[in-house]
Amino acid sequence: MTKKIVHIITGLNDGGAEGVLTRLCLHSKKIQHVVISLMDEGKYGPILVQSGVEVLCLGMNPGKPGIIRFFRLVRLIRANRPDVVQTWMYHADLLGGIAARVAGIRRVFWGIRHSTLEKGKSKKSTILIARLCALLSSWVPEKIICCANKALLVHADIGYSARKLSVISNGYDLSRFKPDVAAGAKVRTELSLRPNEFIIGNVGRFDPLKDHSNLLQALALVMERKVHFCCLLVGKGLSSDNTELVEQIAELGLQNTVLLVGQRPDIPAVMNALDLHVLSSLSEGFPNVLAEAMACGTPCVSTDVGDALDILGDKEACCPARDPQALAEMIIKSAREWQHCPSVWQARKAASSQRIGAMFSIEAMVEAYEACWFHAA
Repeated sequence: MTKKIVHIITGLNDGGAEGVLTRLCLHSKKIQHVVISLMDEGKYGPILVQSGVEVLCLGMNPGKPGIIRFFRLVRLIRANRPDVVQTWMYHADLLGGIAARVAGIRRVFWGIRHSTLEKGKSKKSTILIARLCALLSSWVPEKIICCANKALLVHADIGYSARKLSVISNGYDLSRFKPDVAAGAKVRTELSLRPNEFIIGNVGRFDPLKDHSNLLQALALVMERKVHFCCLLVGKGLSSDNTELVEQIAELGLQNTVLLVGQRPDIPAVMNALDLHVLSSLSEGFPNVLAEAMACGTPCVSTDVGDALDILGDKEACCPARDPQALAEMIIKSAREWQHCPSVWQARKAASSQRIGAMFSIEAMVEAYEACWFHAA
């Protein structure tokens, strides 16, 4: 008989957890997957439905779950009679985990996607819910799956049941994220980028934790050193409508070197258009964009957040968060290598894609989740 999993997630908009859930459902063919979104169908709902995955939406308002919708969630879980309930992110861990227990489901698995729970870096409500989950962690879940080693350590420190914590790294569809010179050239042409220009990119939504200010300050320092480049900012909120961002770019004199691209559906092509991807985040769990860029053969530099170093495998490609000078130095070093040592740069590109293929395939991730769900003690 086919096993059935009900996934409960806060929402299905563009984000790392949402993307991982979608990839997991689409590539785990032996199992019937049902996805319940506490909010709406977002970006990934239609993709899941088109692929034959049932998606149910509760329409909860952010921060206001409501008792009626909670018991509707209980009824949906009971009606589906799953073998396992897998929840994703704190709100779903708390509400979905309790609802699954009320519905009589014994096999509940939580999913943790954060590696920072510090004041000033995370919302107060997020920290509160995480601490509530810590109190319930010895009772509600059978296992707690973290996306990163750092996430496991952080949550063990705040009181999550250490014996239940485990790590499953994200996996990537390497048939989509792969080197593709033609796709990259097409994006460059579309954006009117010069063929021999050093193209830097940052892919990710506009959010305080992504610390675009750190990146822009670093780019200003790079420009002062007479290094020529163009930087693409790609993602939700990274458009000319963002007056805060536009003003900061102008204040730093970057208006002729930073291009606000906004949200795009063709991220593999965008990654192939870049010479260097730069992650400037203040906090991450398992930063997907690094692995996606590297899978496309695009070298990366990053702040040392979450499991960035584990993905990159190179200490010299990481620097402390909130240190624009250090970030600028890594960008300058990369630009000079690209310009003056093309054979070394090509070897770096090849090594990037090979590393992701060897360590972070979608097949390995699916196998790990299925083993956890059905072979956990």
